[in-house]
Amino acid sequence: MKEKELDSQSGYLLLIAGLLLIFVPPIALMQIIPILAVILMISGFILIIGLTVINPNQAAVATFFGNYEGSMKQTGLRWVNPLFKRKKISLRARNLNGQKLKVNDKLGNPIEIAAVVVWRVSDTAKAIFEVDDYQKFVDIQSEAAVRHLASSYAYDNIEDEHATITLRDGSGKINEMLEKELNERIAQAGVEVVEARISHLSYAPEIAHAMLQRQQATAVVAARKQIVEGAVGMVEMALARLSEKEIVQLDEERKAAMVSNLLVVLCGEKSVSPVVNAGTLYN
Repeated sequence: MKEKELDSQSGYLLLIAGLLLIFVPPIALMQIIPILAVILMISGFILIIGLTVINPNQAAVATFFGNYEGSMKQTGLRWVNPLFKRKKISLRARNLNGQKLKVNDKLGNPIEIAAVVVWRVSDTAKAIFEVDDYQKFVDIQSEAAVRHLASSYAYDNIEDEHATITLRDGSGKINEMLEKELNERIAQAGVEVVEARISHLSYAPEIAHAMLQRQQATAVVAARKQIVEGAVGMVEMALARLSEKEIVQLDEERKAAMVSNLLVVLCGEKSVSPVVNAGTLYN
């Protein structure tokens, strides 16, 4: 079933003709030729029945004894065969604010996720005849797409370090994949997705606190790692400069002590208190 355009006529002249046929014959002919007056009045009513008002971003699907005749999209007052059954359908963009869904991500962690979908009807014939209720169809398929997407990817790359795409991906790839999957699922209903975005994403309440602690620990470890790498580089530079300038000759034991002291100073969370050693390293 594919949409086809139905030829219709401007209804303004036919509206005037219908009104004249309804009101003029009873006055002019009812006393002279009553049968003709009745026939003309019935013809006027038939003309009026064939009129349809089409608003902007609206269409009317016409059927004739169960056969699809076409869709009217021309705006204004239009006229078609009065025997056609017409059903209006909106072509405007609509918002679907999905409810929060509790699902498991790729690694089995329970999460809460929701999406906002902007959609509109693109094929009126499919929307009316291919599915029972296209709005309910969009709701159900949107929920199924969000569930499938959430179970196909990890929440973030803390547990899956090799994951290139995660649900928390900030580049928009997840939204693009959600939009693509939605278009594939609801194309049967003659509907297209204009935009789809994840509107809510979080761990489920039962593991949210534990995962927050894990993220904090991971952040601390990463920060410490960077501090240690920087401190080792500074110690290497200090030893190289002392040797290059020949300021002092250090044996291996003194180098080890110096490295230990520098690492304590550079890696410590608190500022260190200087200690003056009046003796030597060996006494």
